[in-house]
Amino acid sequence: MQTSTPTPDHLLIVDDDREIRELLSTYLTRNGMKVTAVPTGRHMRIALETAGPFDLVILDLMLPGEDGLSLCRDLRAGKYKATPVIMLTARGDEADRILGLEMGADDYLAKPFAARELLARINSVLRRARMLPPNMRSTDESPRLAFGDWVLDTIERHLIDTLGTVVPLSGAEYRMLRVFLDHPQRVLSRDQLMSLTQGRDTELFERSIDLLVSRLRQRLRDDAREPKYIKTVRSEGYVLSMAVQGVDAG
Repeated sequence: MQTSTPTPDHLLIVDDDREIRELLSTYLTRNGMKVTAVPTGRHMRIALETAGPFDLVILDLMLPGEDGLSLCRDLRAGKYKATPVIMLTARGDEADRILGLEMGADDYLAKPFAARELLARINSVLRRARMLPPNMRSTDESPRLAFGDWVLDTIERHLIDTLGTVVPLSGAEYRMLRVFLDHPQRVLSRDQLMSLTQGRDTELFERSIDLLVSRLRQRLRDDAREPKYIKTVRSEGYVLSMAVQGVDAG
């Protein structure tokens, strides 16, 4: 009886340093992965359309033309929003790391780094992404999402109440709310919330899931003792109890 060979994970590396592209391509290929490597954001977009699908993108922060942060933001806003992203940078500042995570990166690695460490991070991110059931993917691409007495503007990334009052959201609050709206009336564990918000950093995210939910309840003017929007399911996680409907921007 023949056994099928598992399909290797396909990685897209975006880095303008040719030495790094060649080094990582060789190392990761030797470790059983398929690799496509490109130097710029423009080449990244071409590769996404012609050489994919990709299981993960390794994205350098400092690129000629569009930088990694803007490219990551575009990935998260489009049809590749479910593709994991690991950000690389020559700068190790905490502010850069947090900003990268806020833009939607799953992990952040400062140069210089050991290829072995990057491989471990890749495997960790891929494992986490595959924790999710295959049907837990966003399908509604409407510019506005209505639920209860609120509308979320996914372009401007803010809430609008029934009187037209705009309620601003931080990047983390927006991503968390979008997760709930993408998966309404479904109990989400804290691990799933971390994966779906593209958050990897343990200190930044694992300890802040409850805090983010609390902040969202405040934005939604929800009673924390008897919430009608985001309800707590004991020992399991949280659930958005409202139905969600896409509406036109106009």
